[in-house]
Amino acid sequence: MAWSHFQHEADIGLRGTGADKARAFEAIAVALTAAITDPASVSCTQSVAIRCTAPNDELLLADWLNAVIYEMATRRMLFGEYHVDINGGELTATACGEPVDAARHEPAVEVKGATYTALAVAQADGQWCAQCVVDV
Repeated sequence: MAWSHFQHEADIGLRGTGADKARAFEAIAVALTAAITDPASVSCTQSVAIRCTAPNDELLLADWLNAVIYEMATRRMLFGEYHVDINGGELTATACGEPVDAARHEPAVEVKGATYTALAVAQADGQWCAQCVVDV
């Protein structure tokens, strides 16, 4: 599983790869956290359950990222670890993290939401890739 960022004008592109679709969704969520702070700086002291459904993989990815962003904003938390299961068009997940500590986490940006720009979920060469641009 790996994550990365890619350039996109004023916003931030996120990409996650993994051996299966669920691992790619986990990796892109770590990339989301990494746009804000170093994921390694986030302790796993609280878990939050997240569930999404969508008619296709791309919309499921956008819903997943928006659900993570919503949970971070409303709970004032950061998540550094994700466990995802995907069954058809249904995603169930656990996000593990802690309340934001501005002095320790030094948040770099506020992510407002996932967009449909560069939204893609695909398998190539035995790896799954999930990508999306987020509005900051």
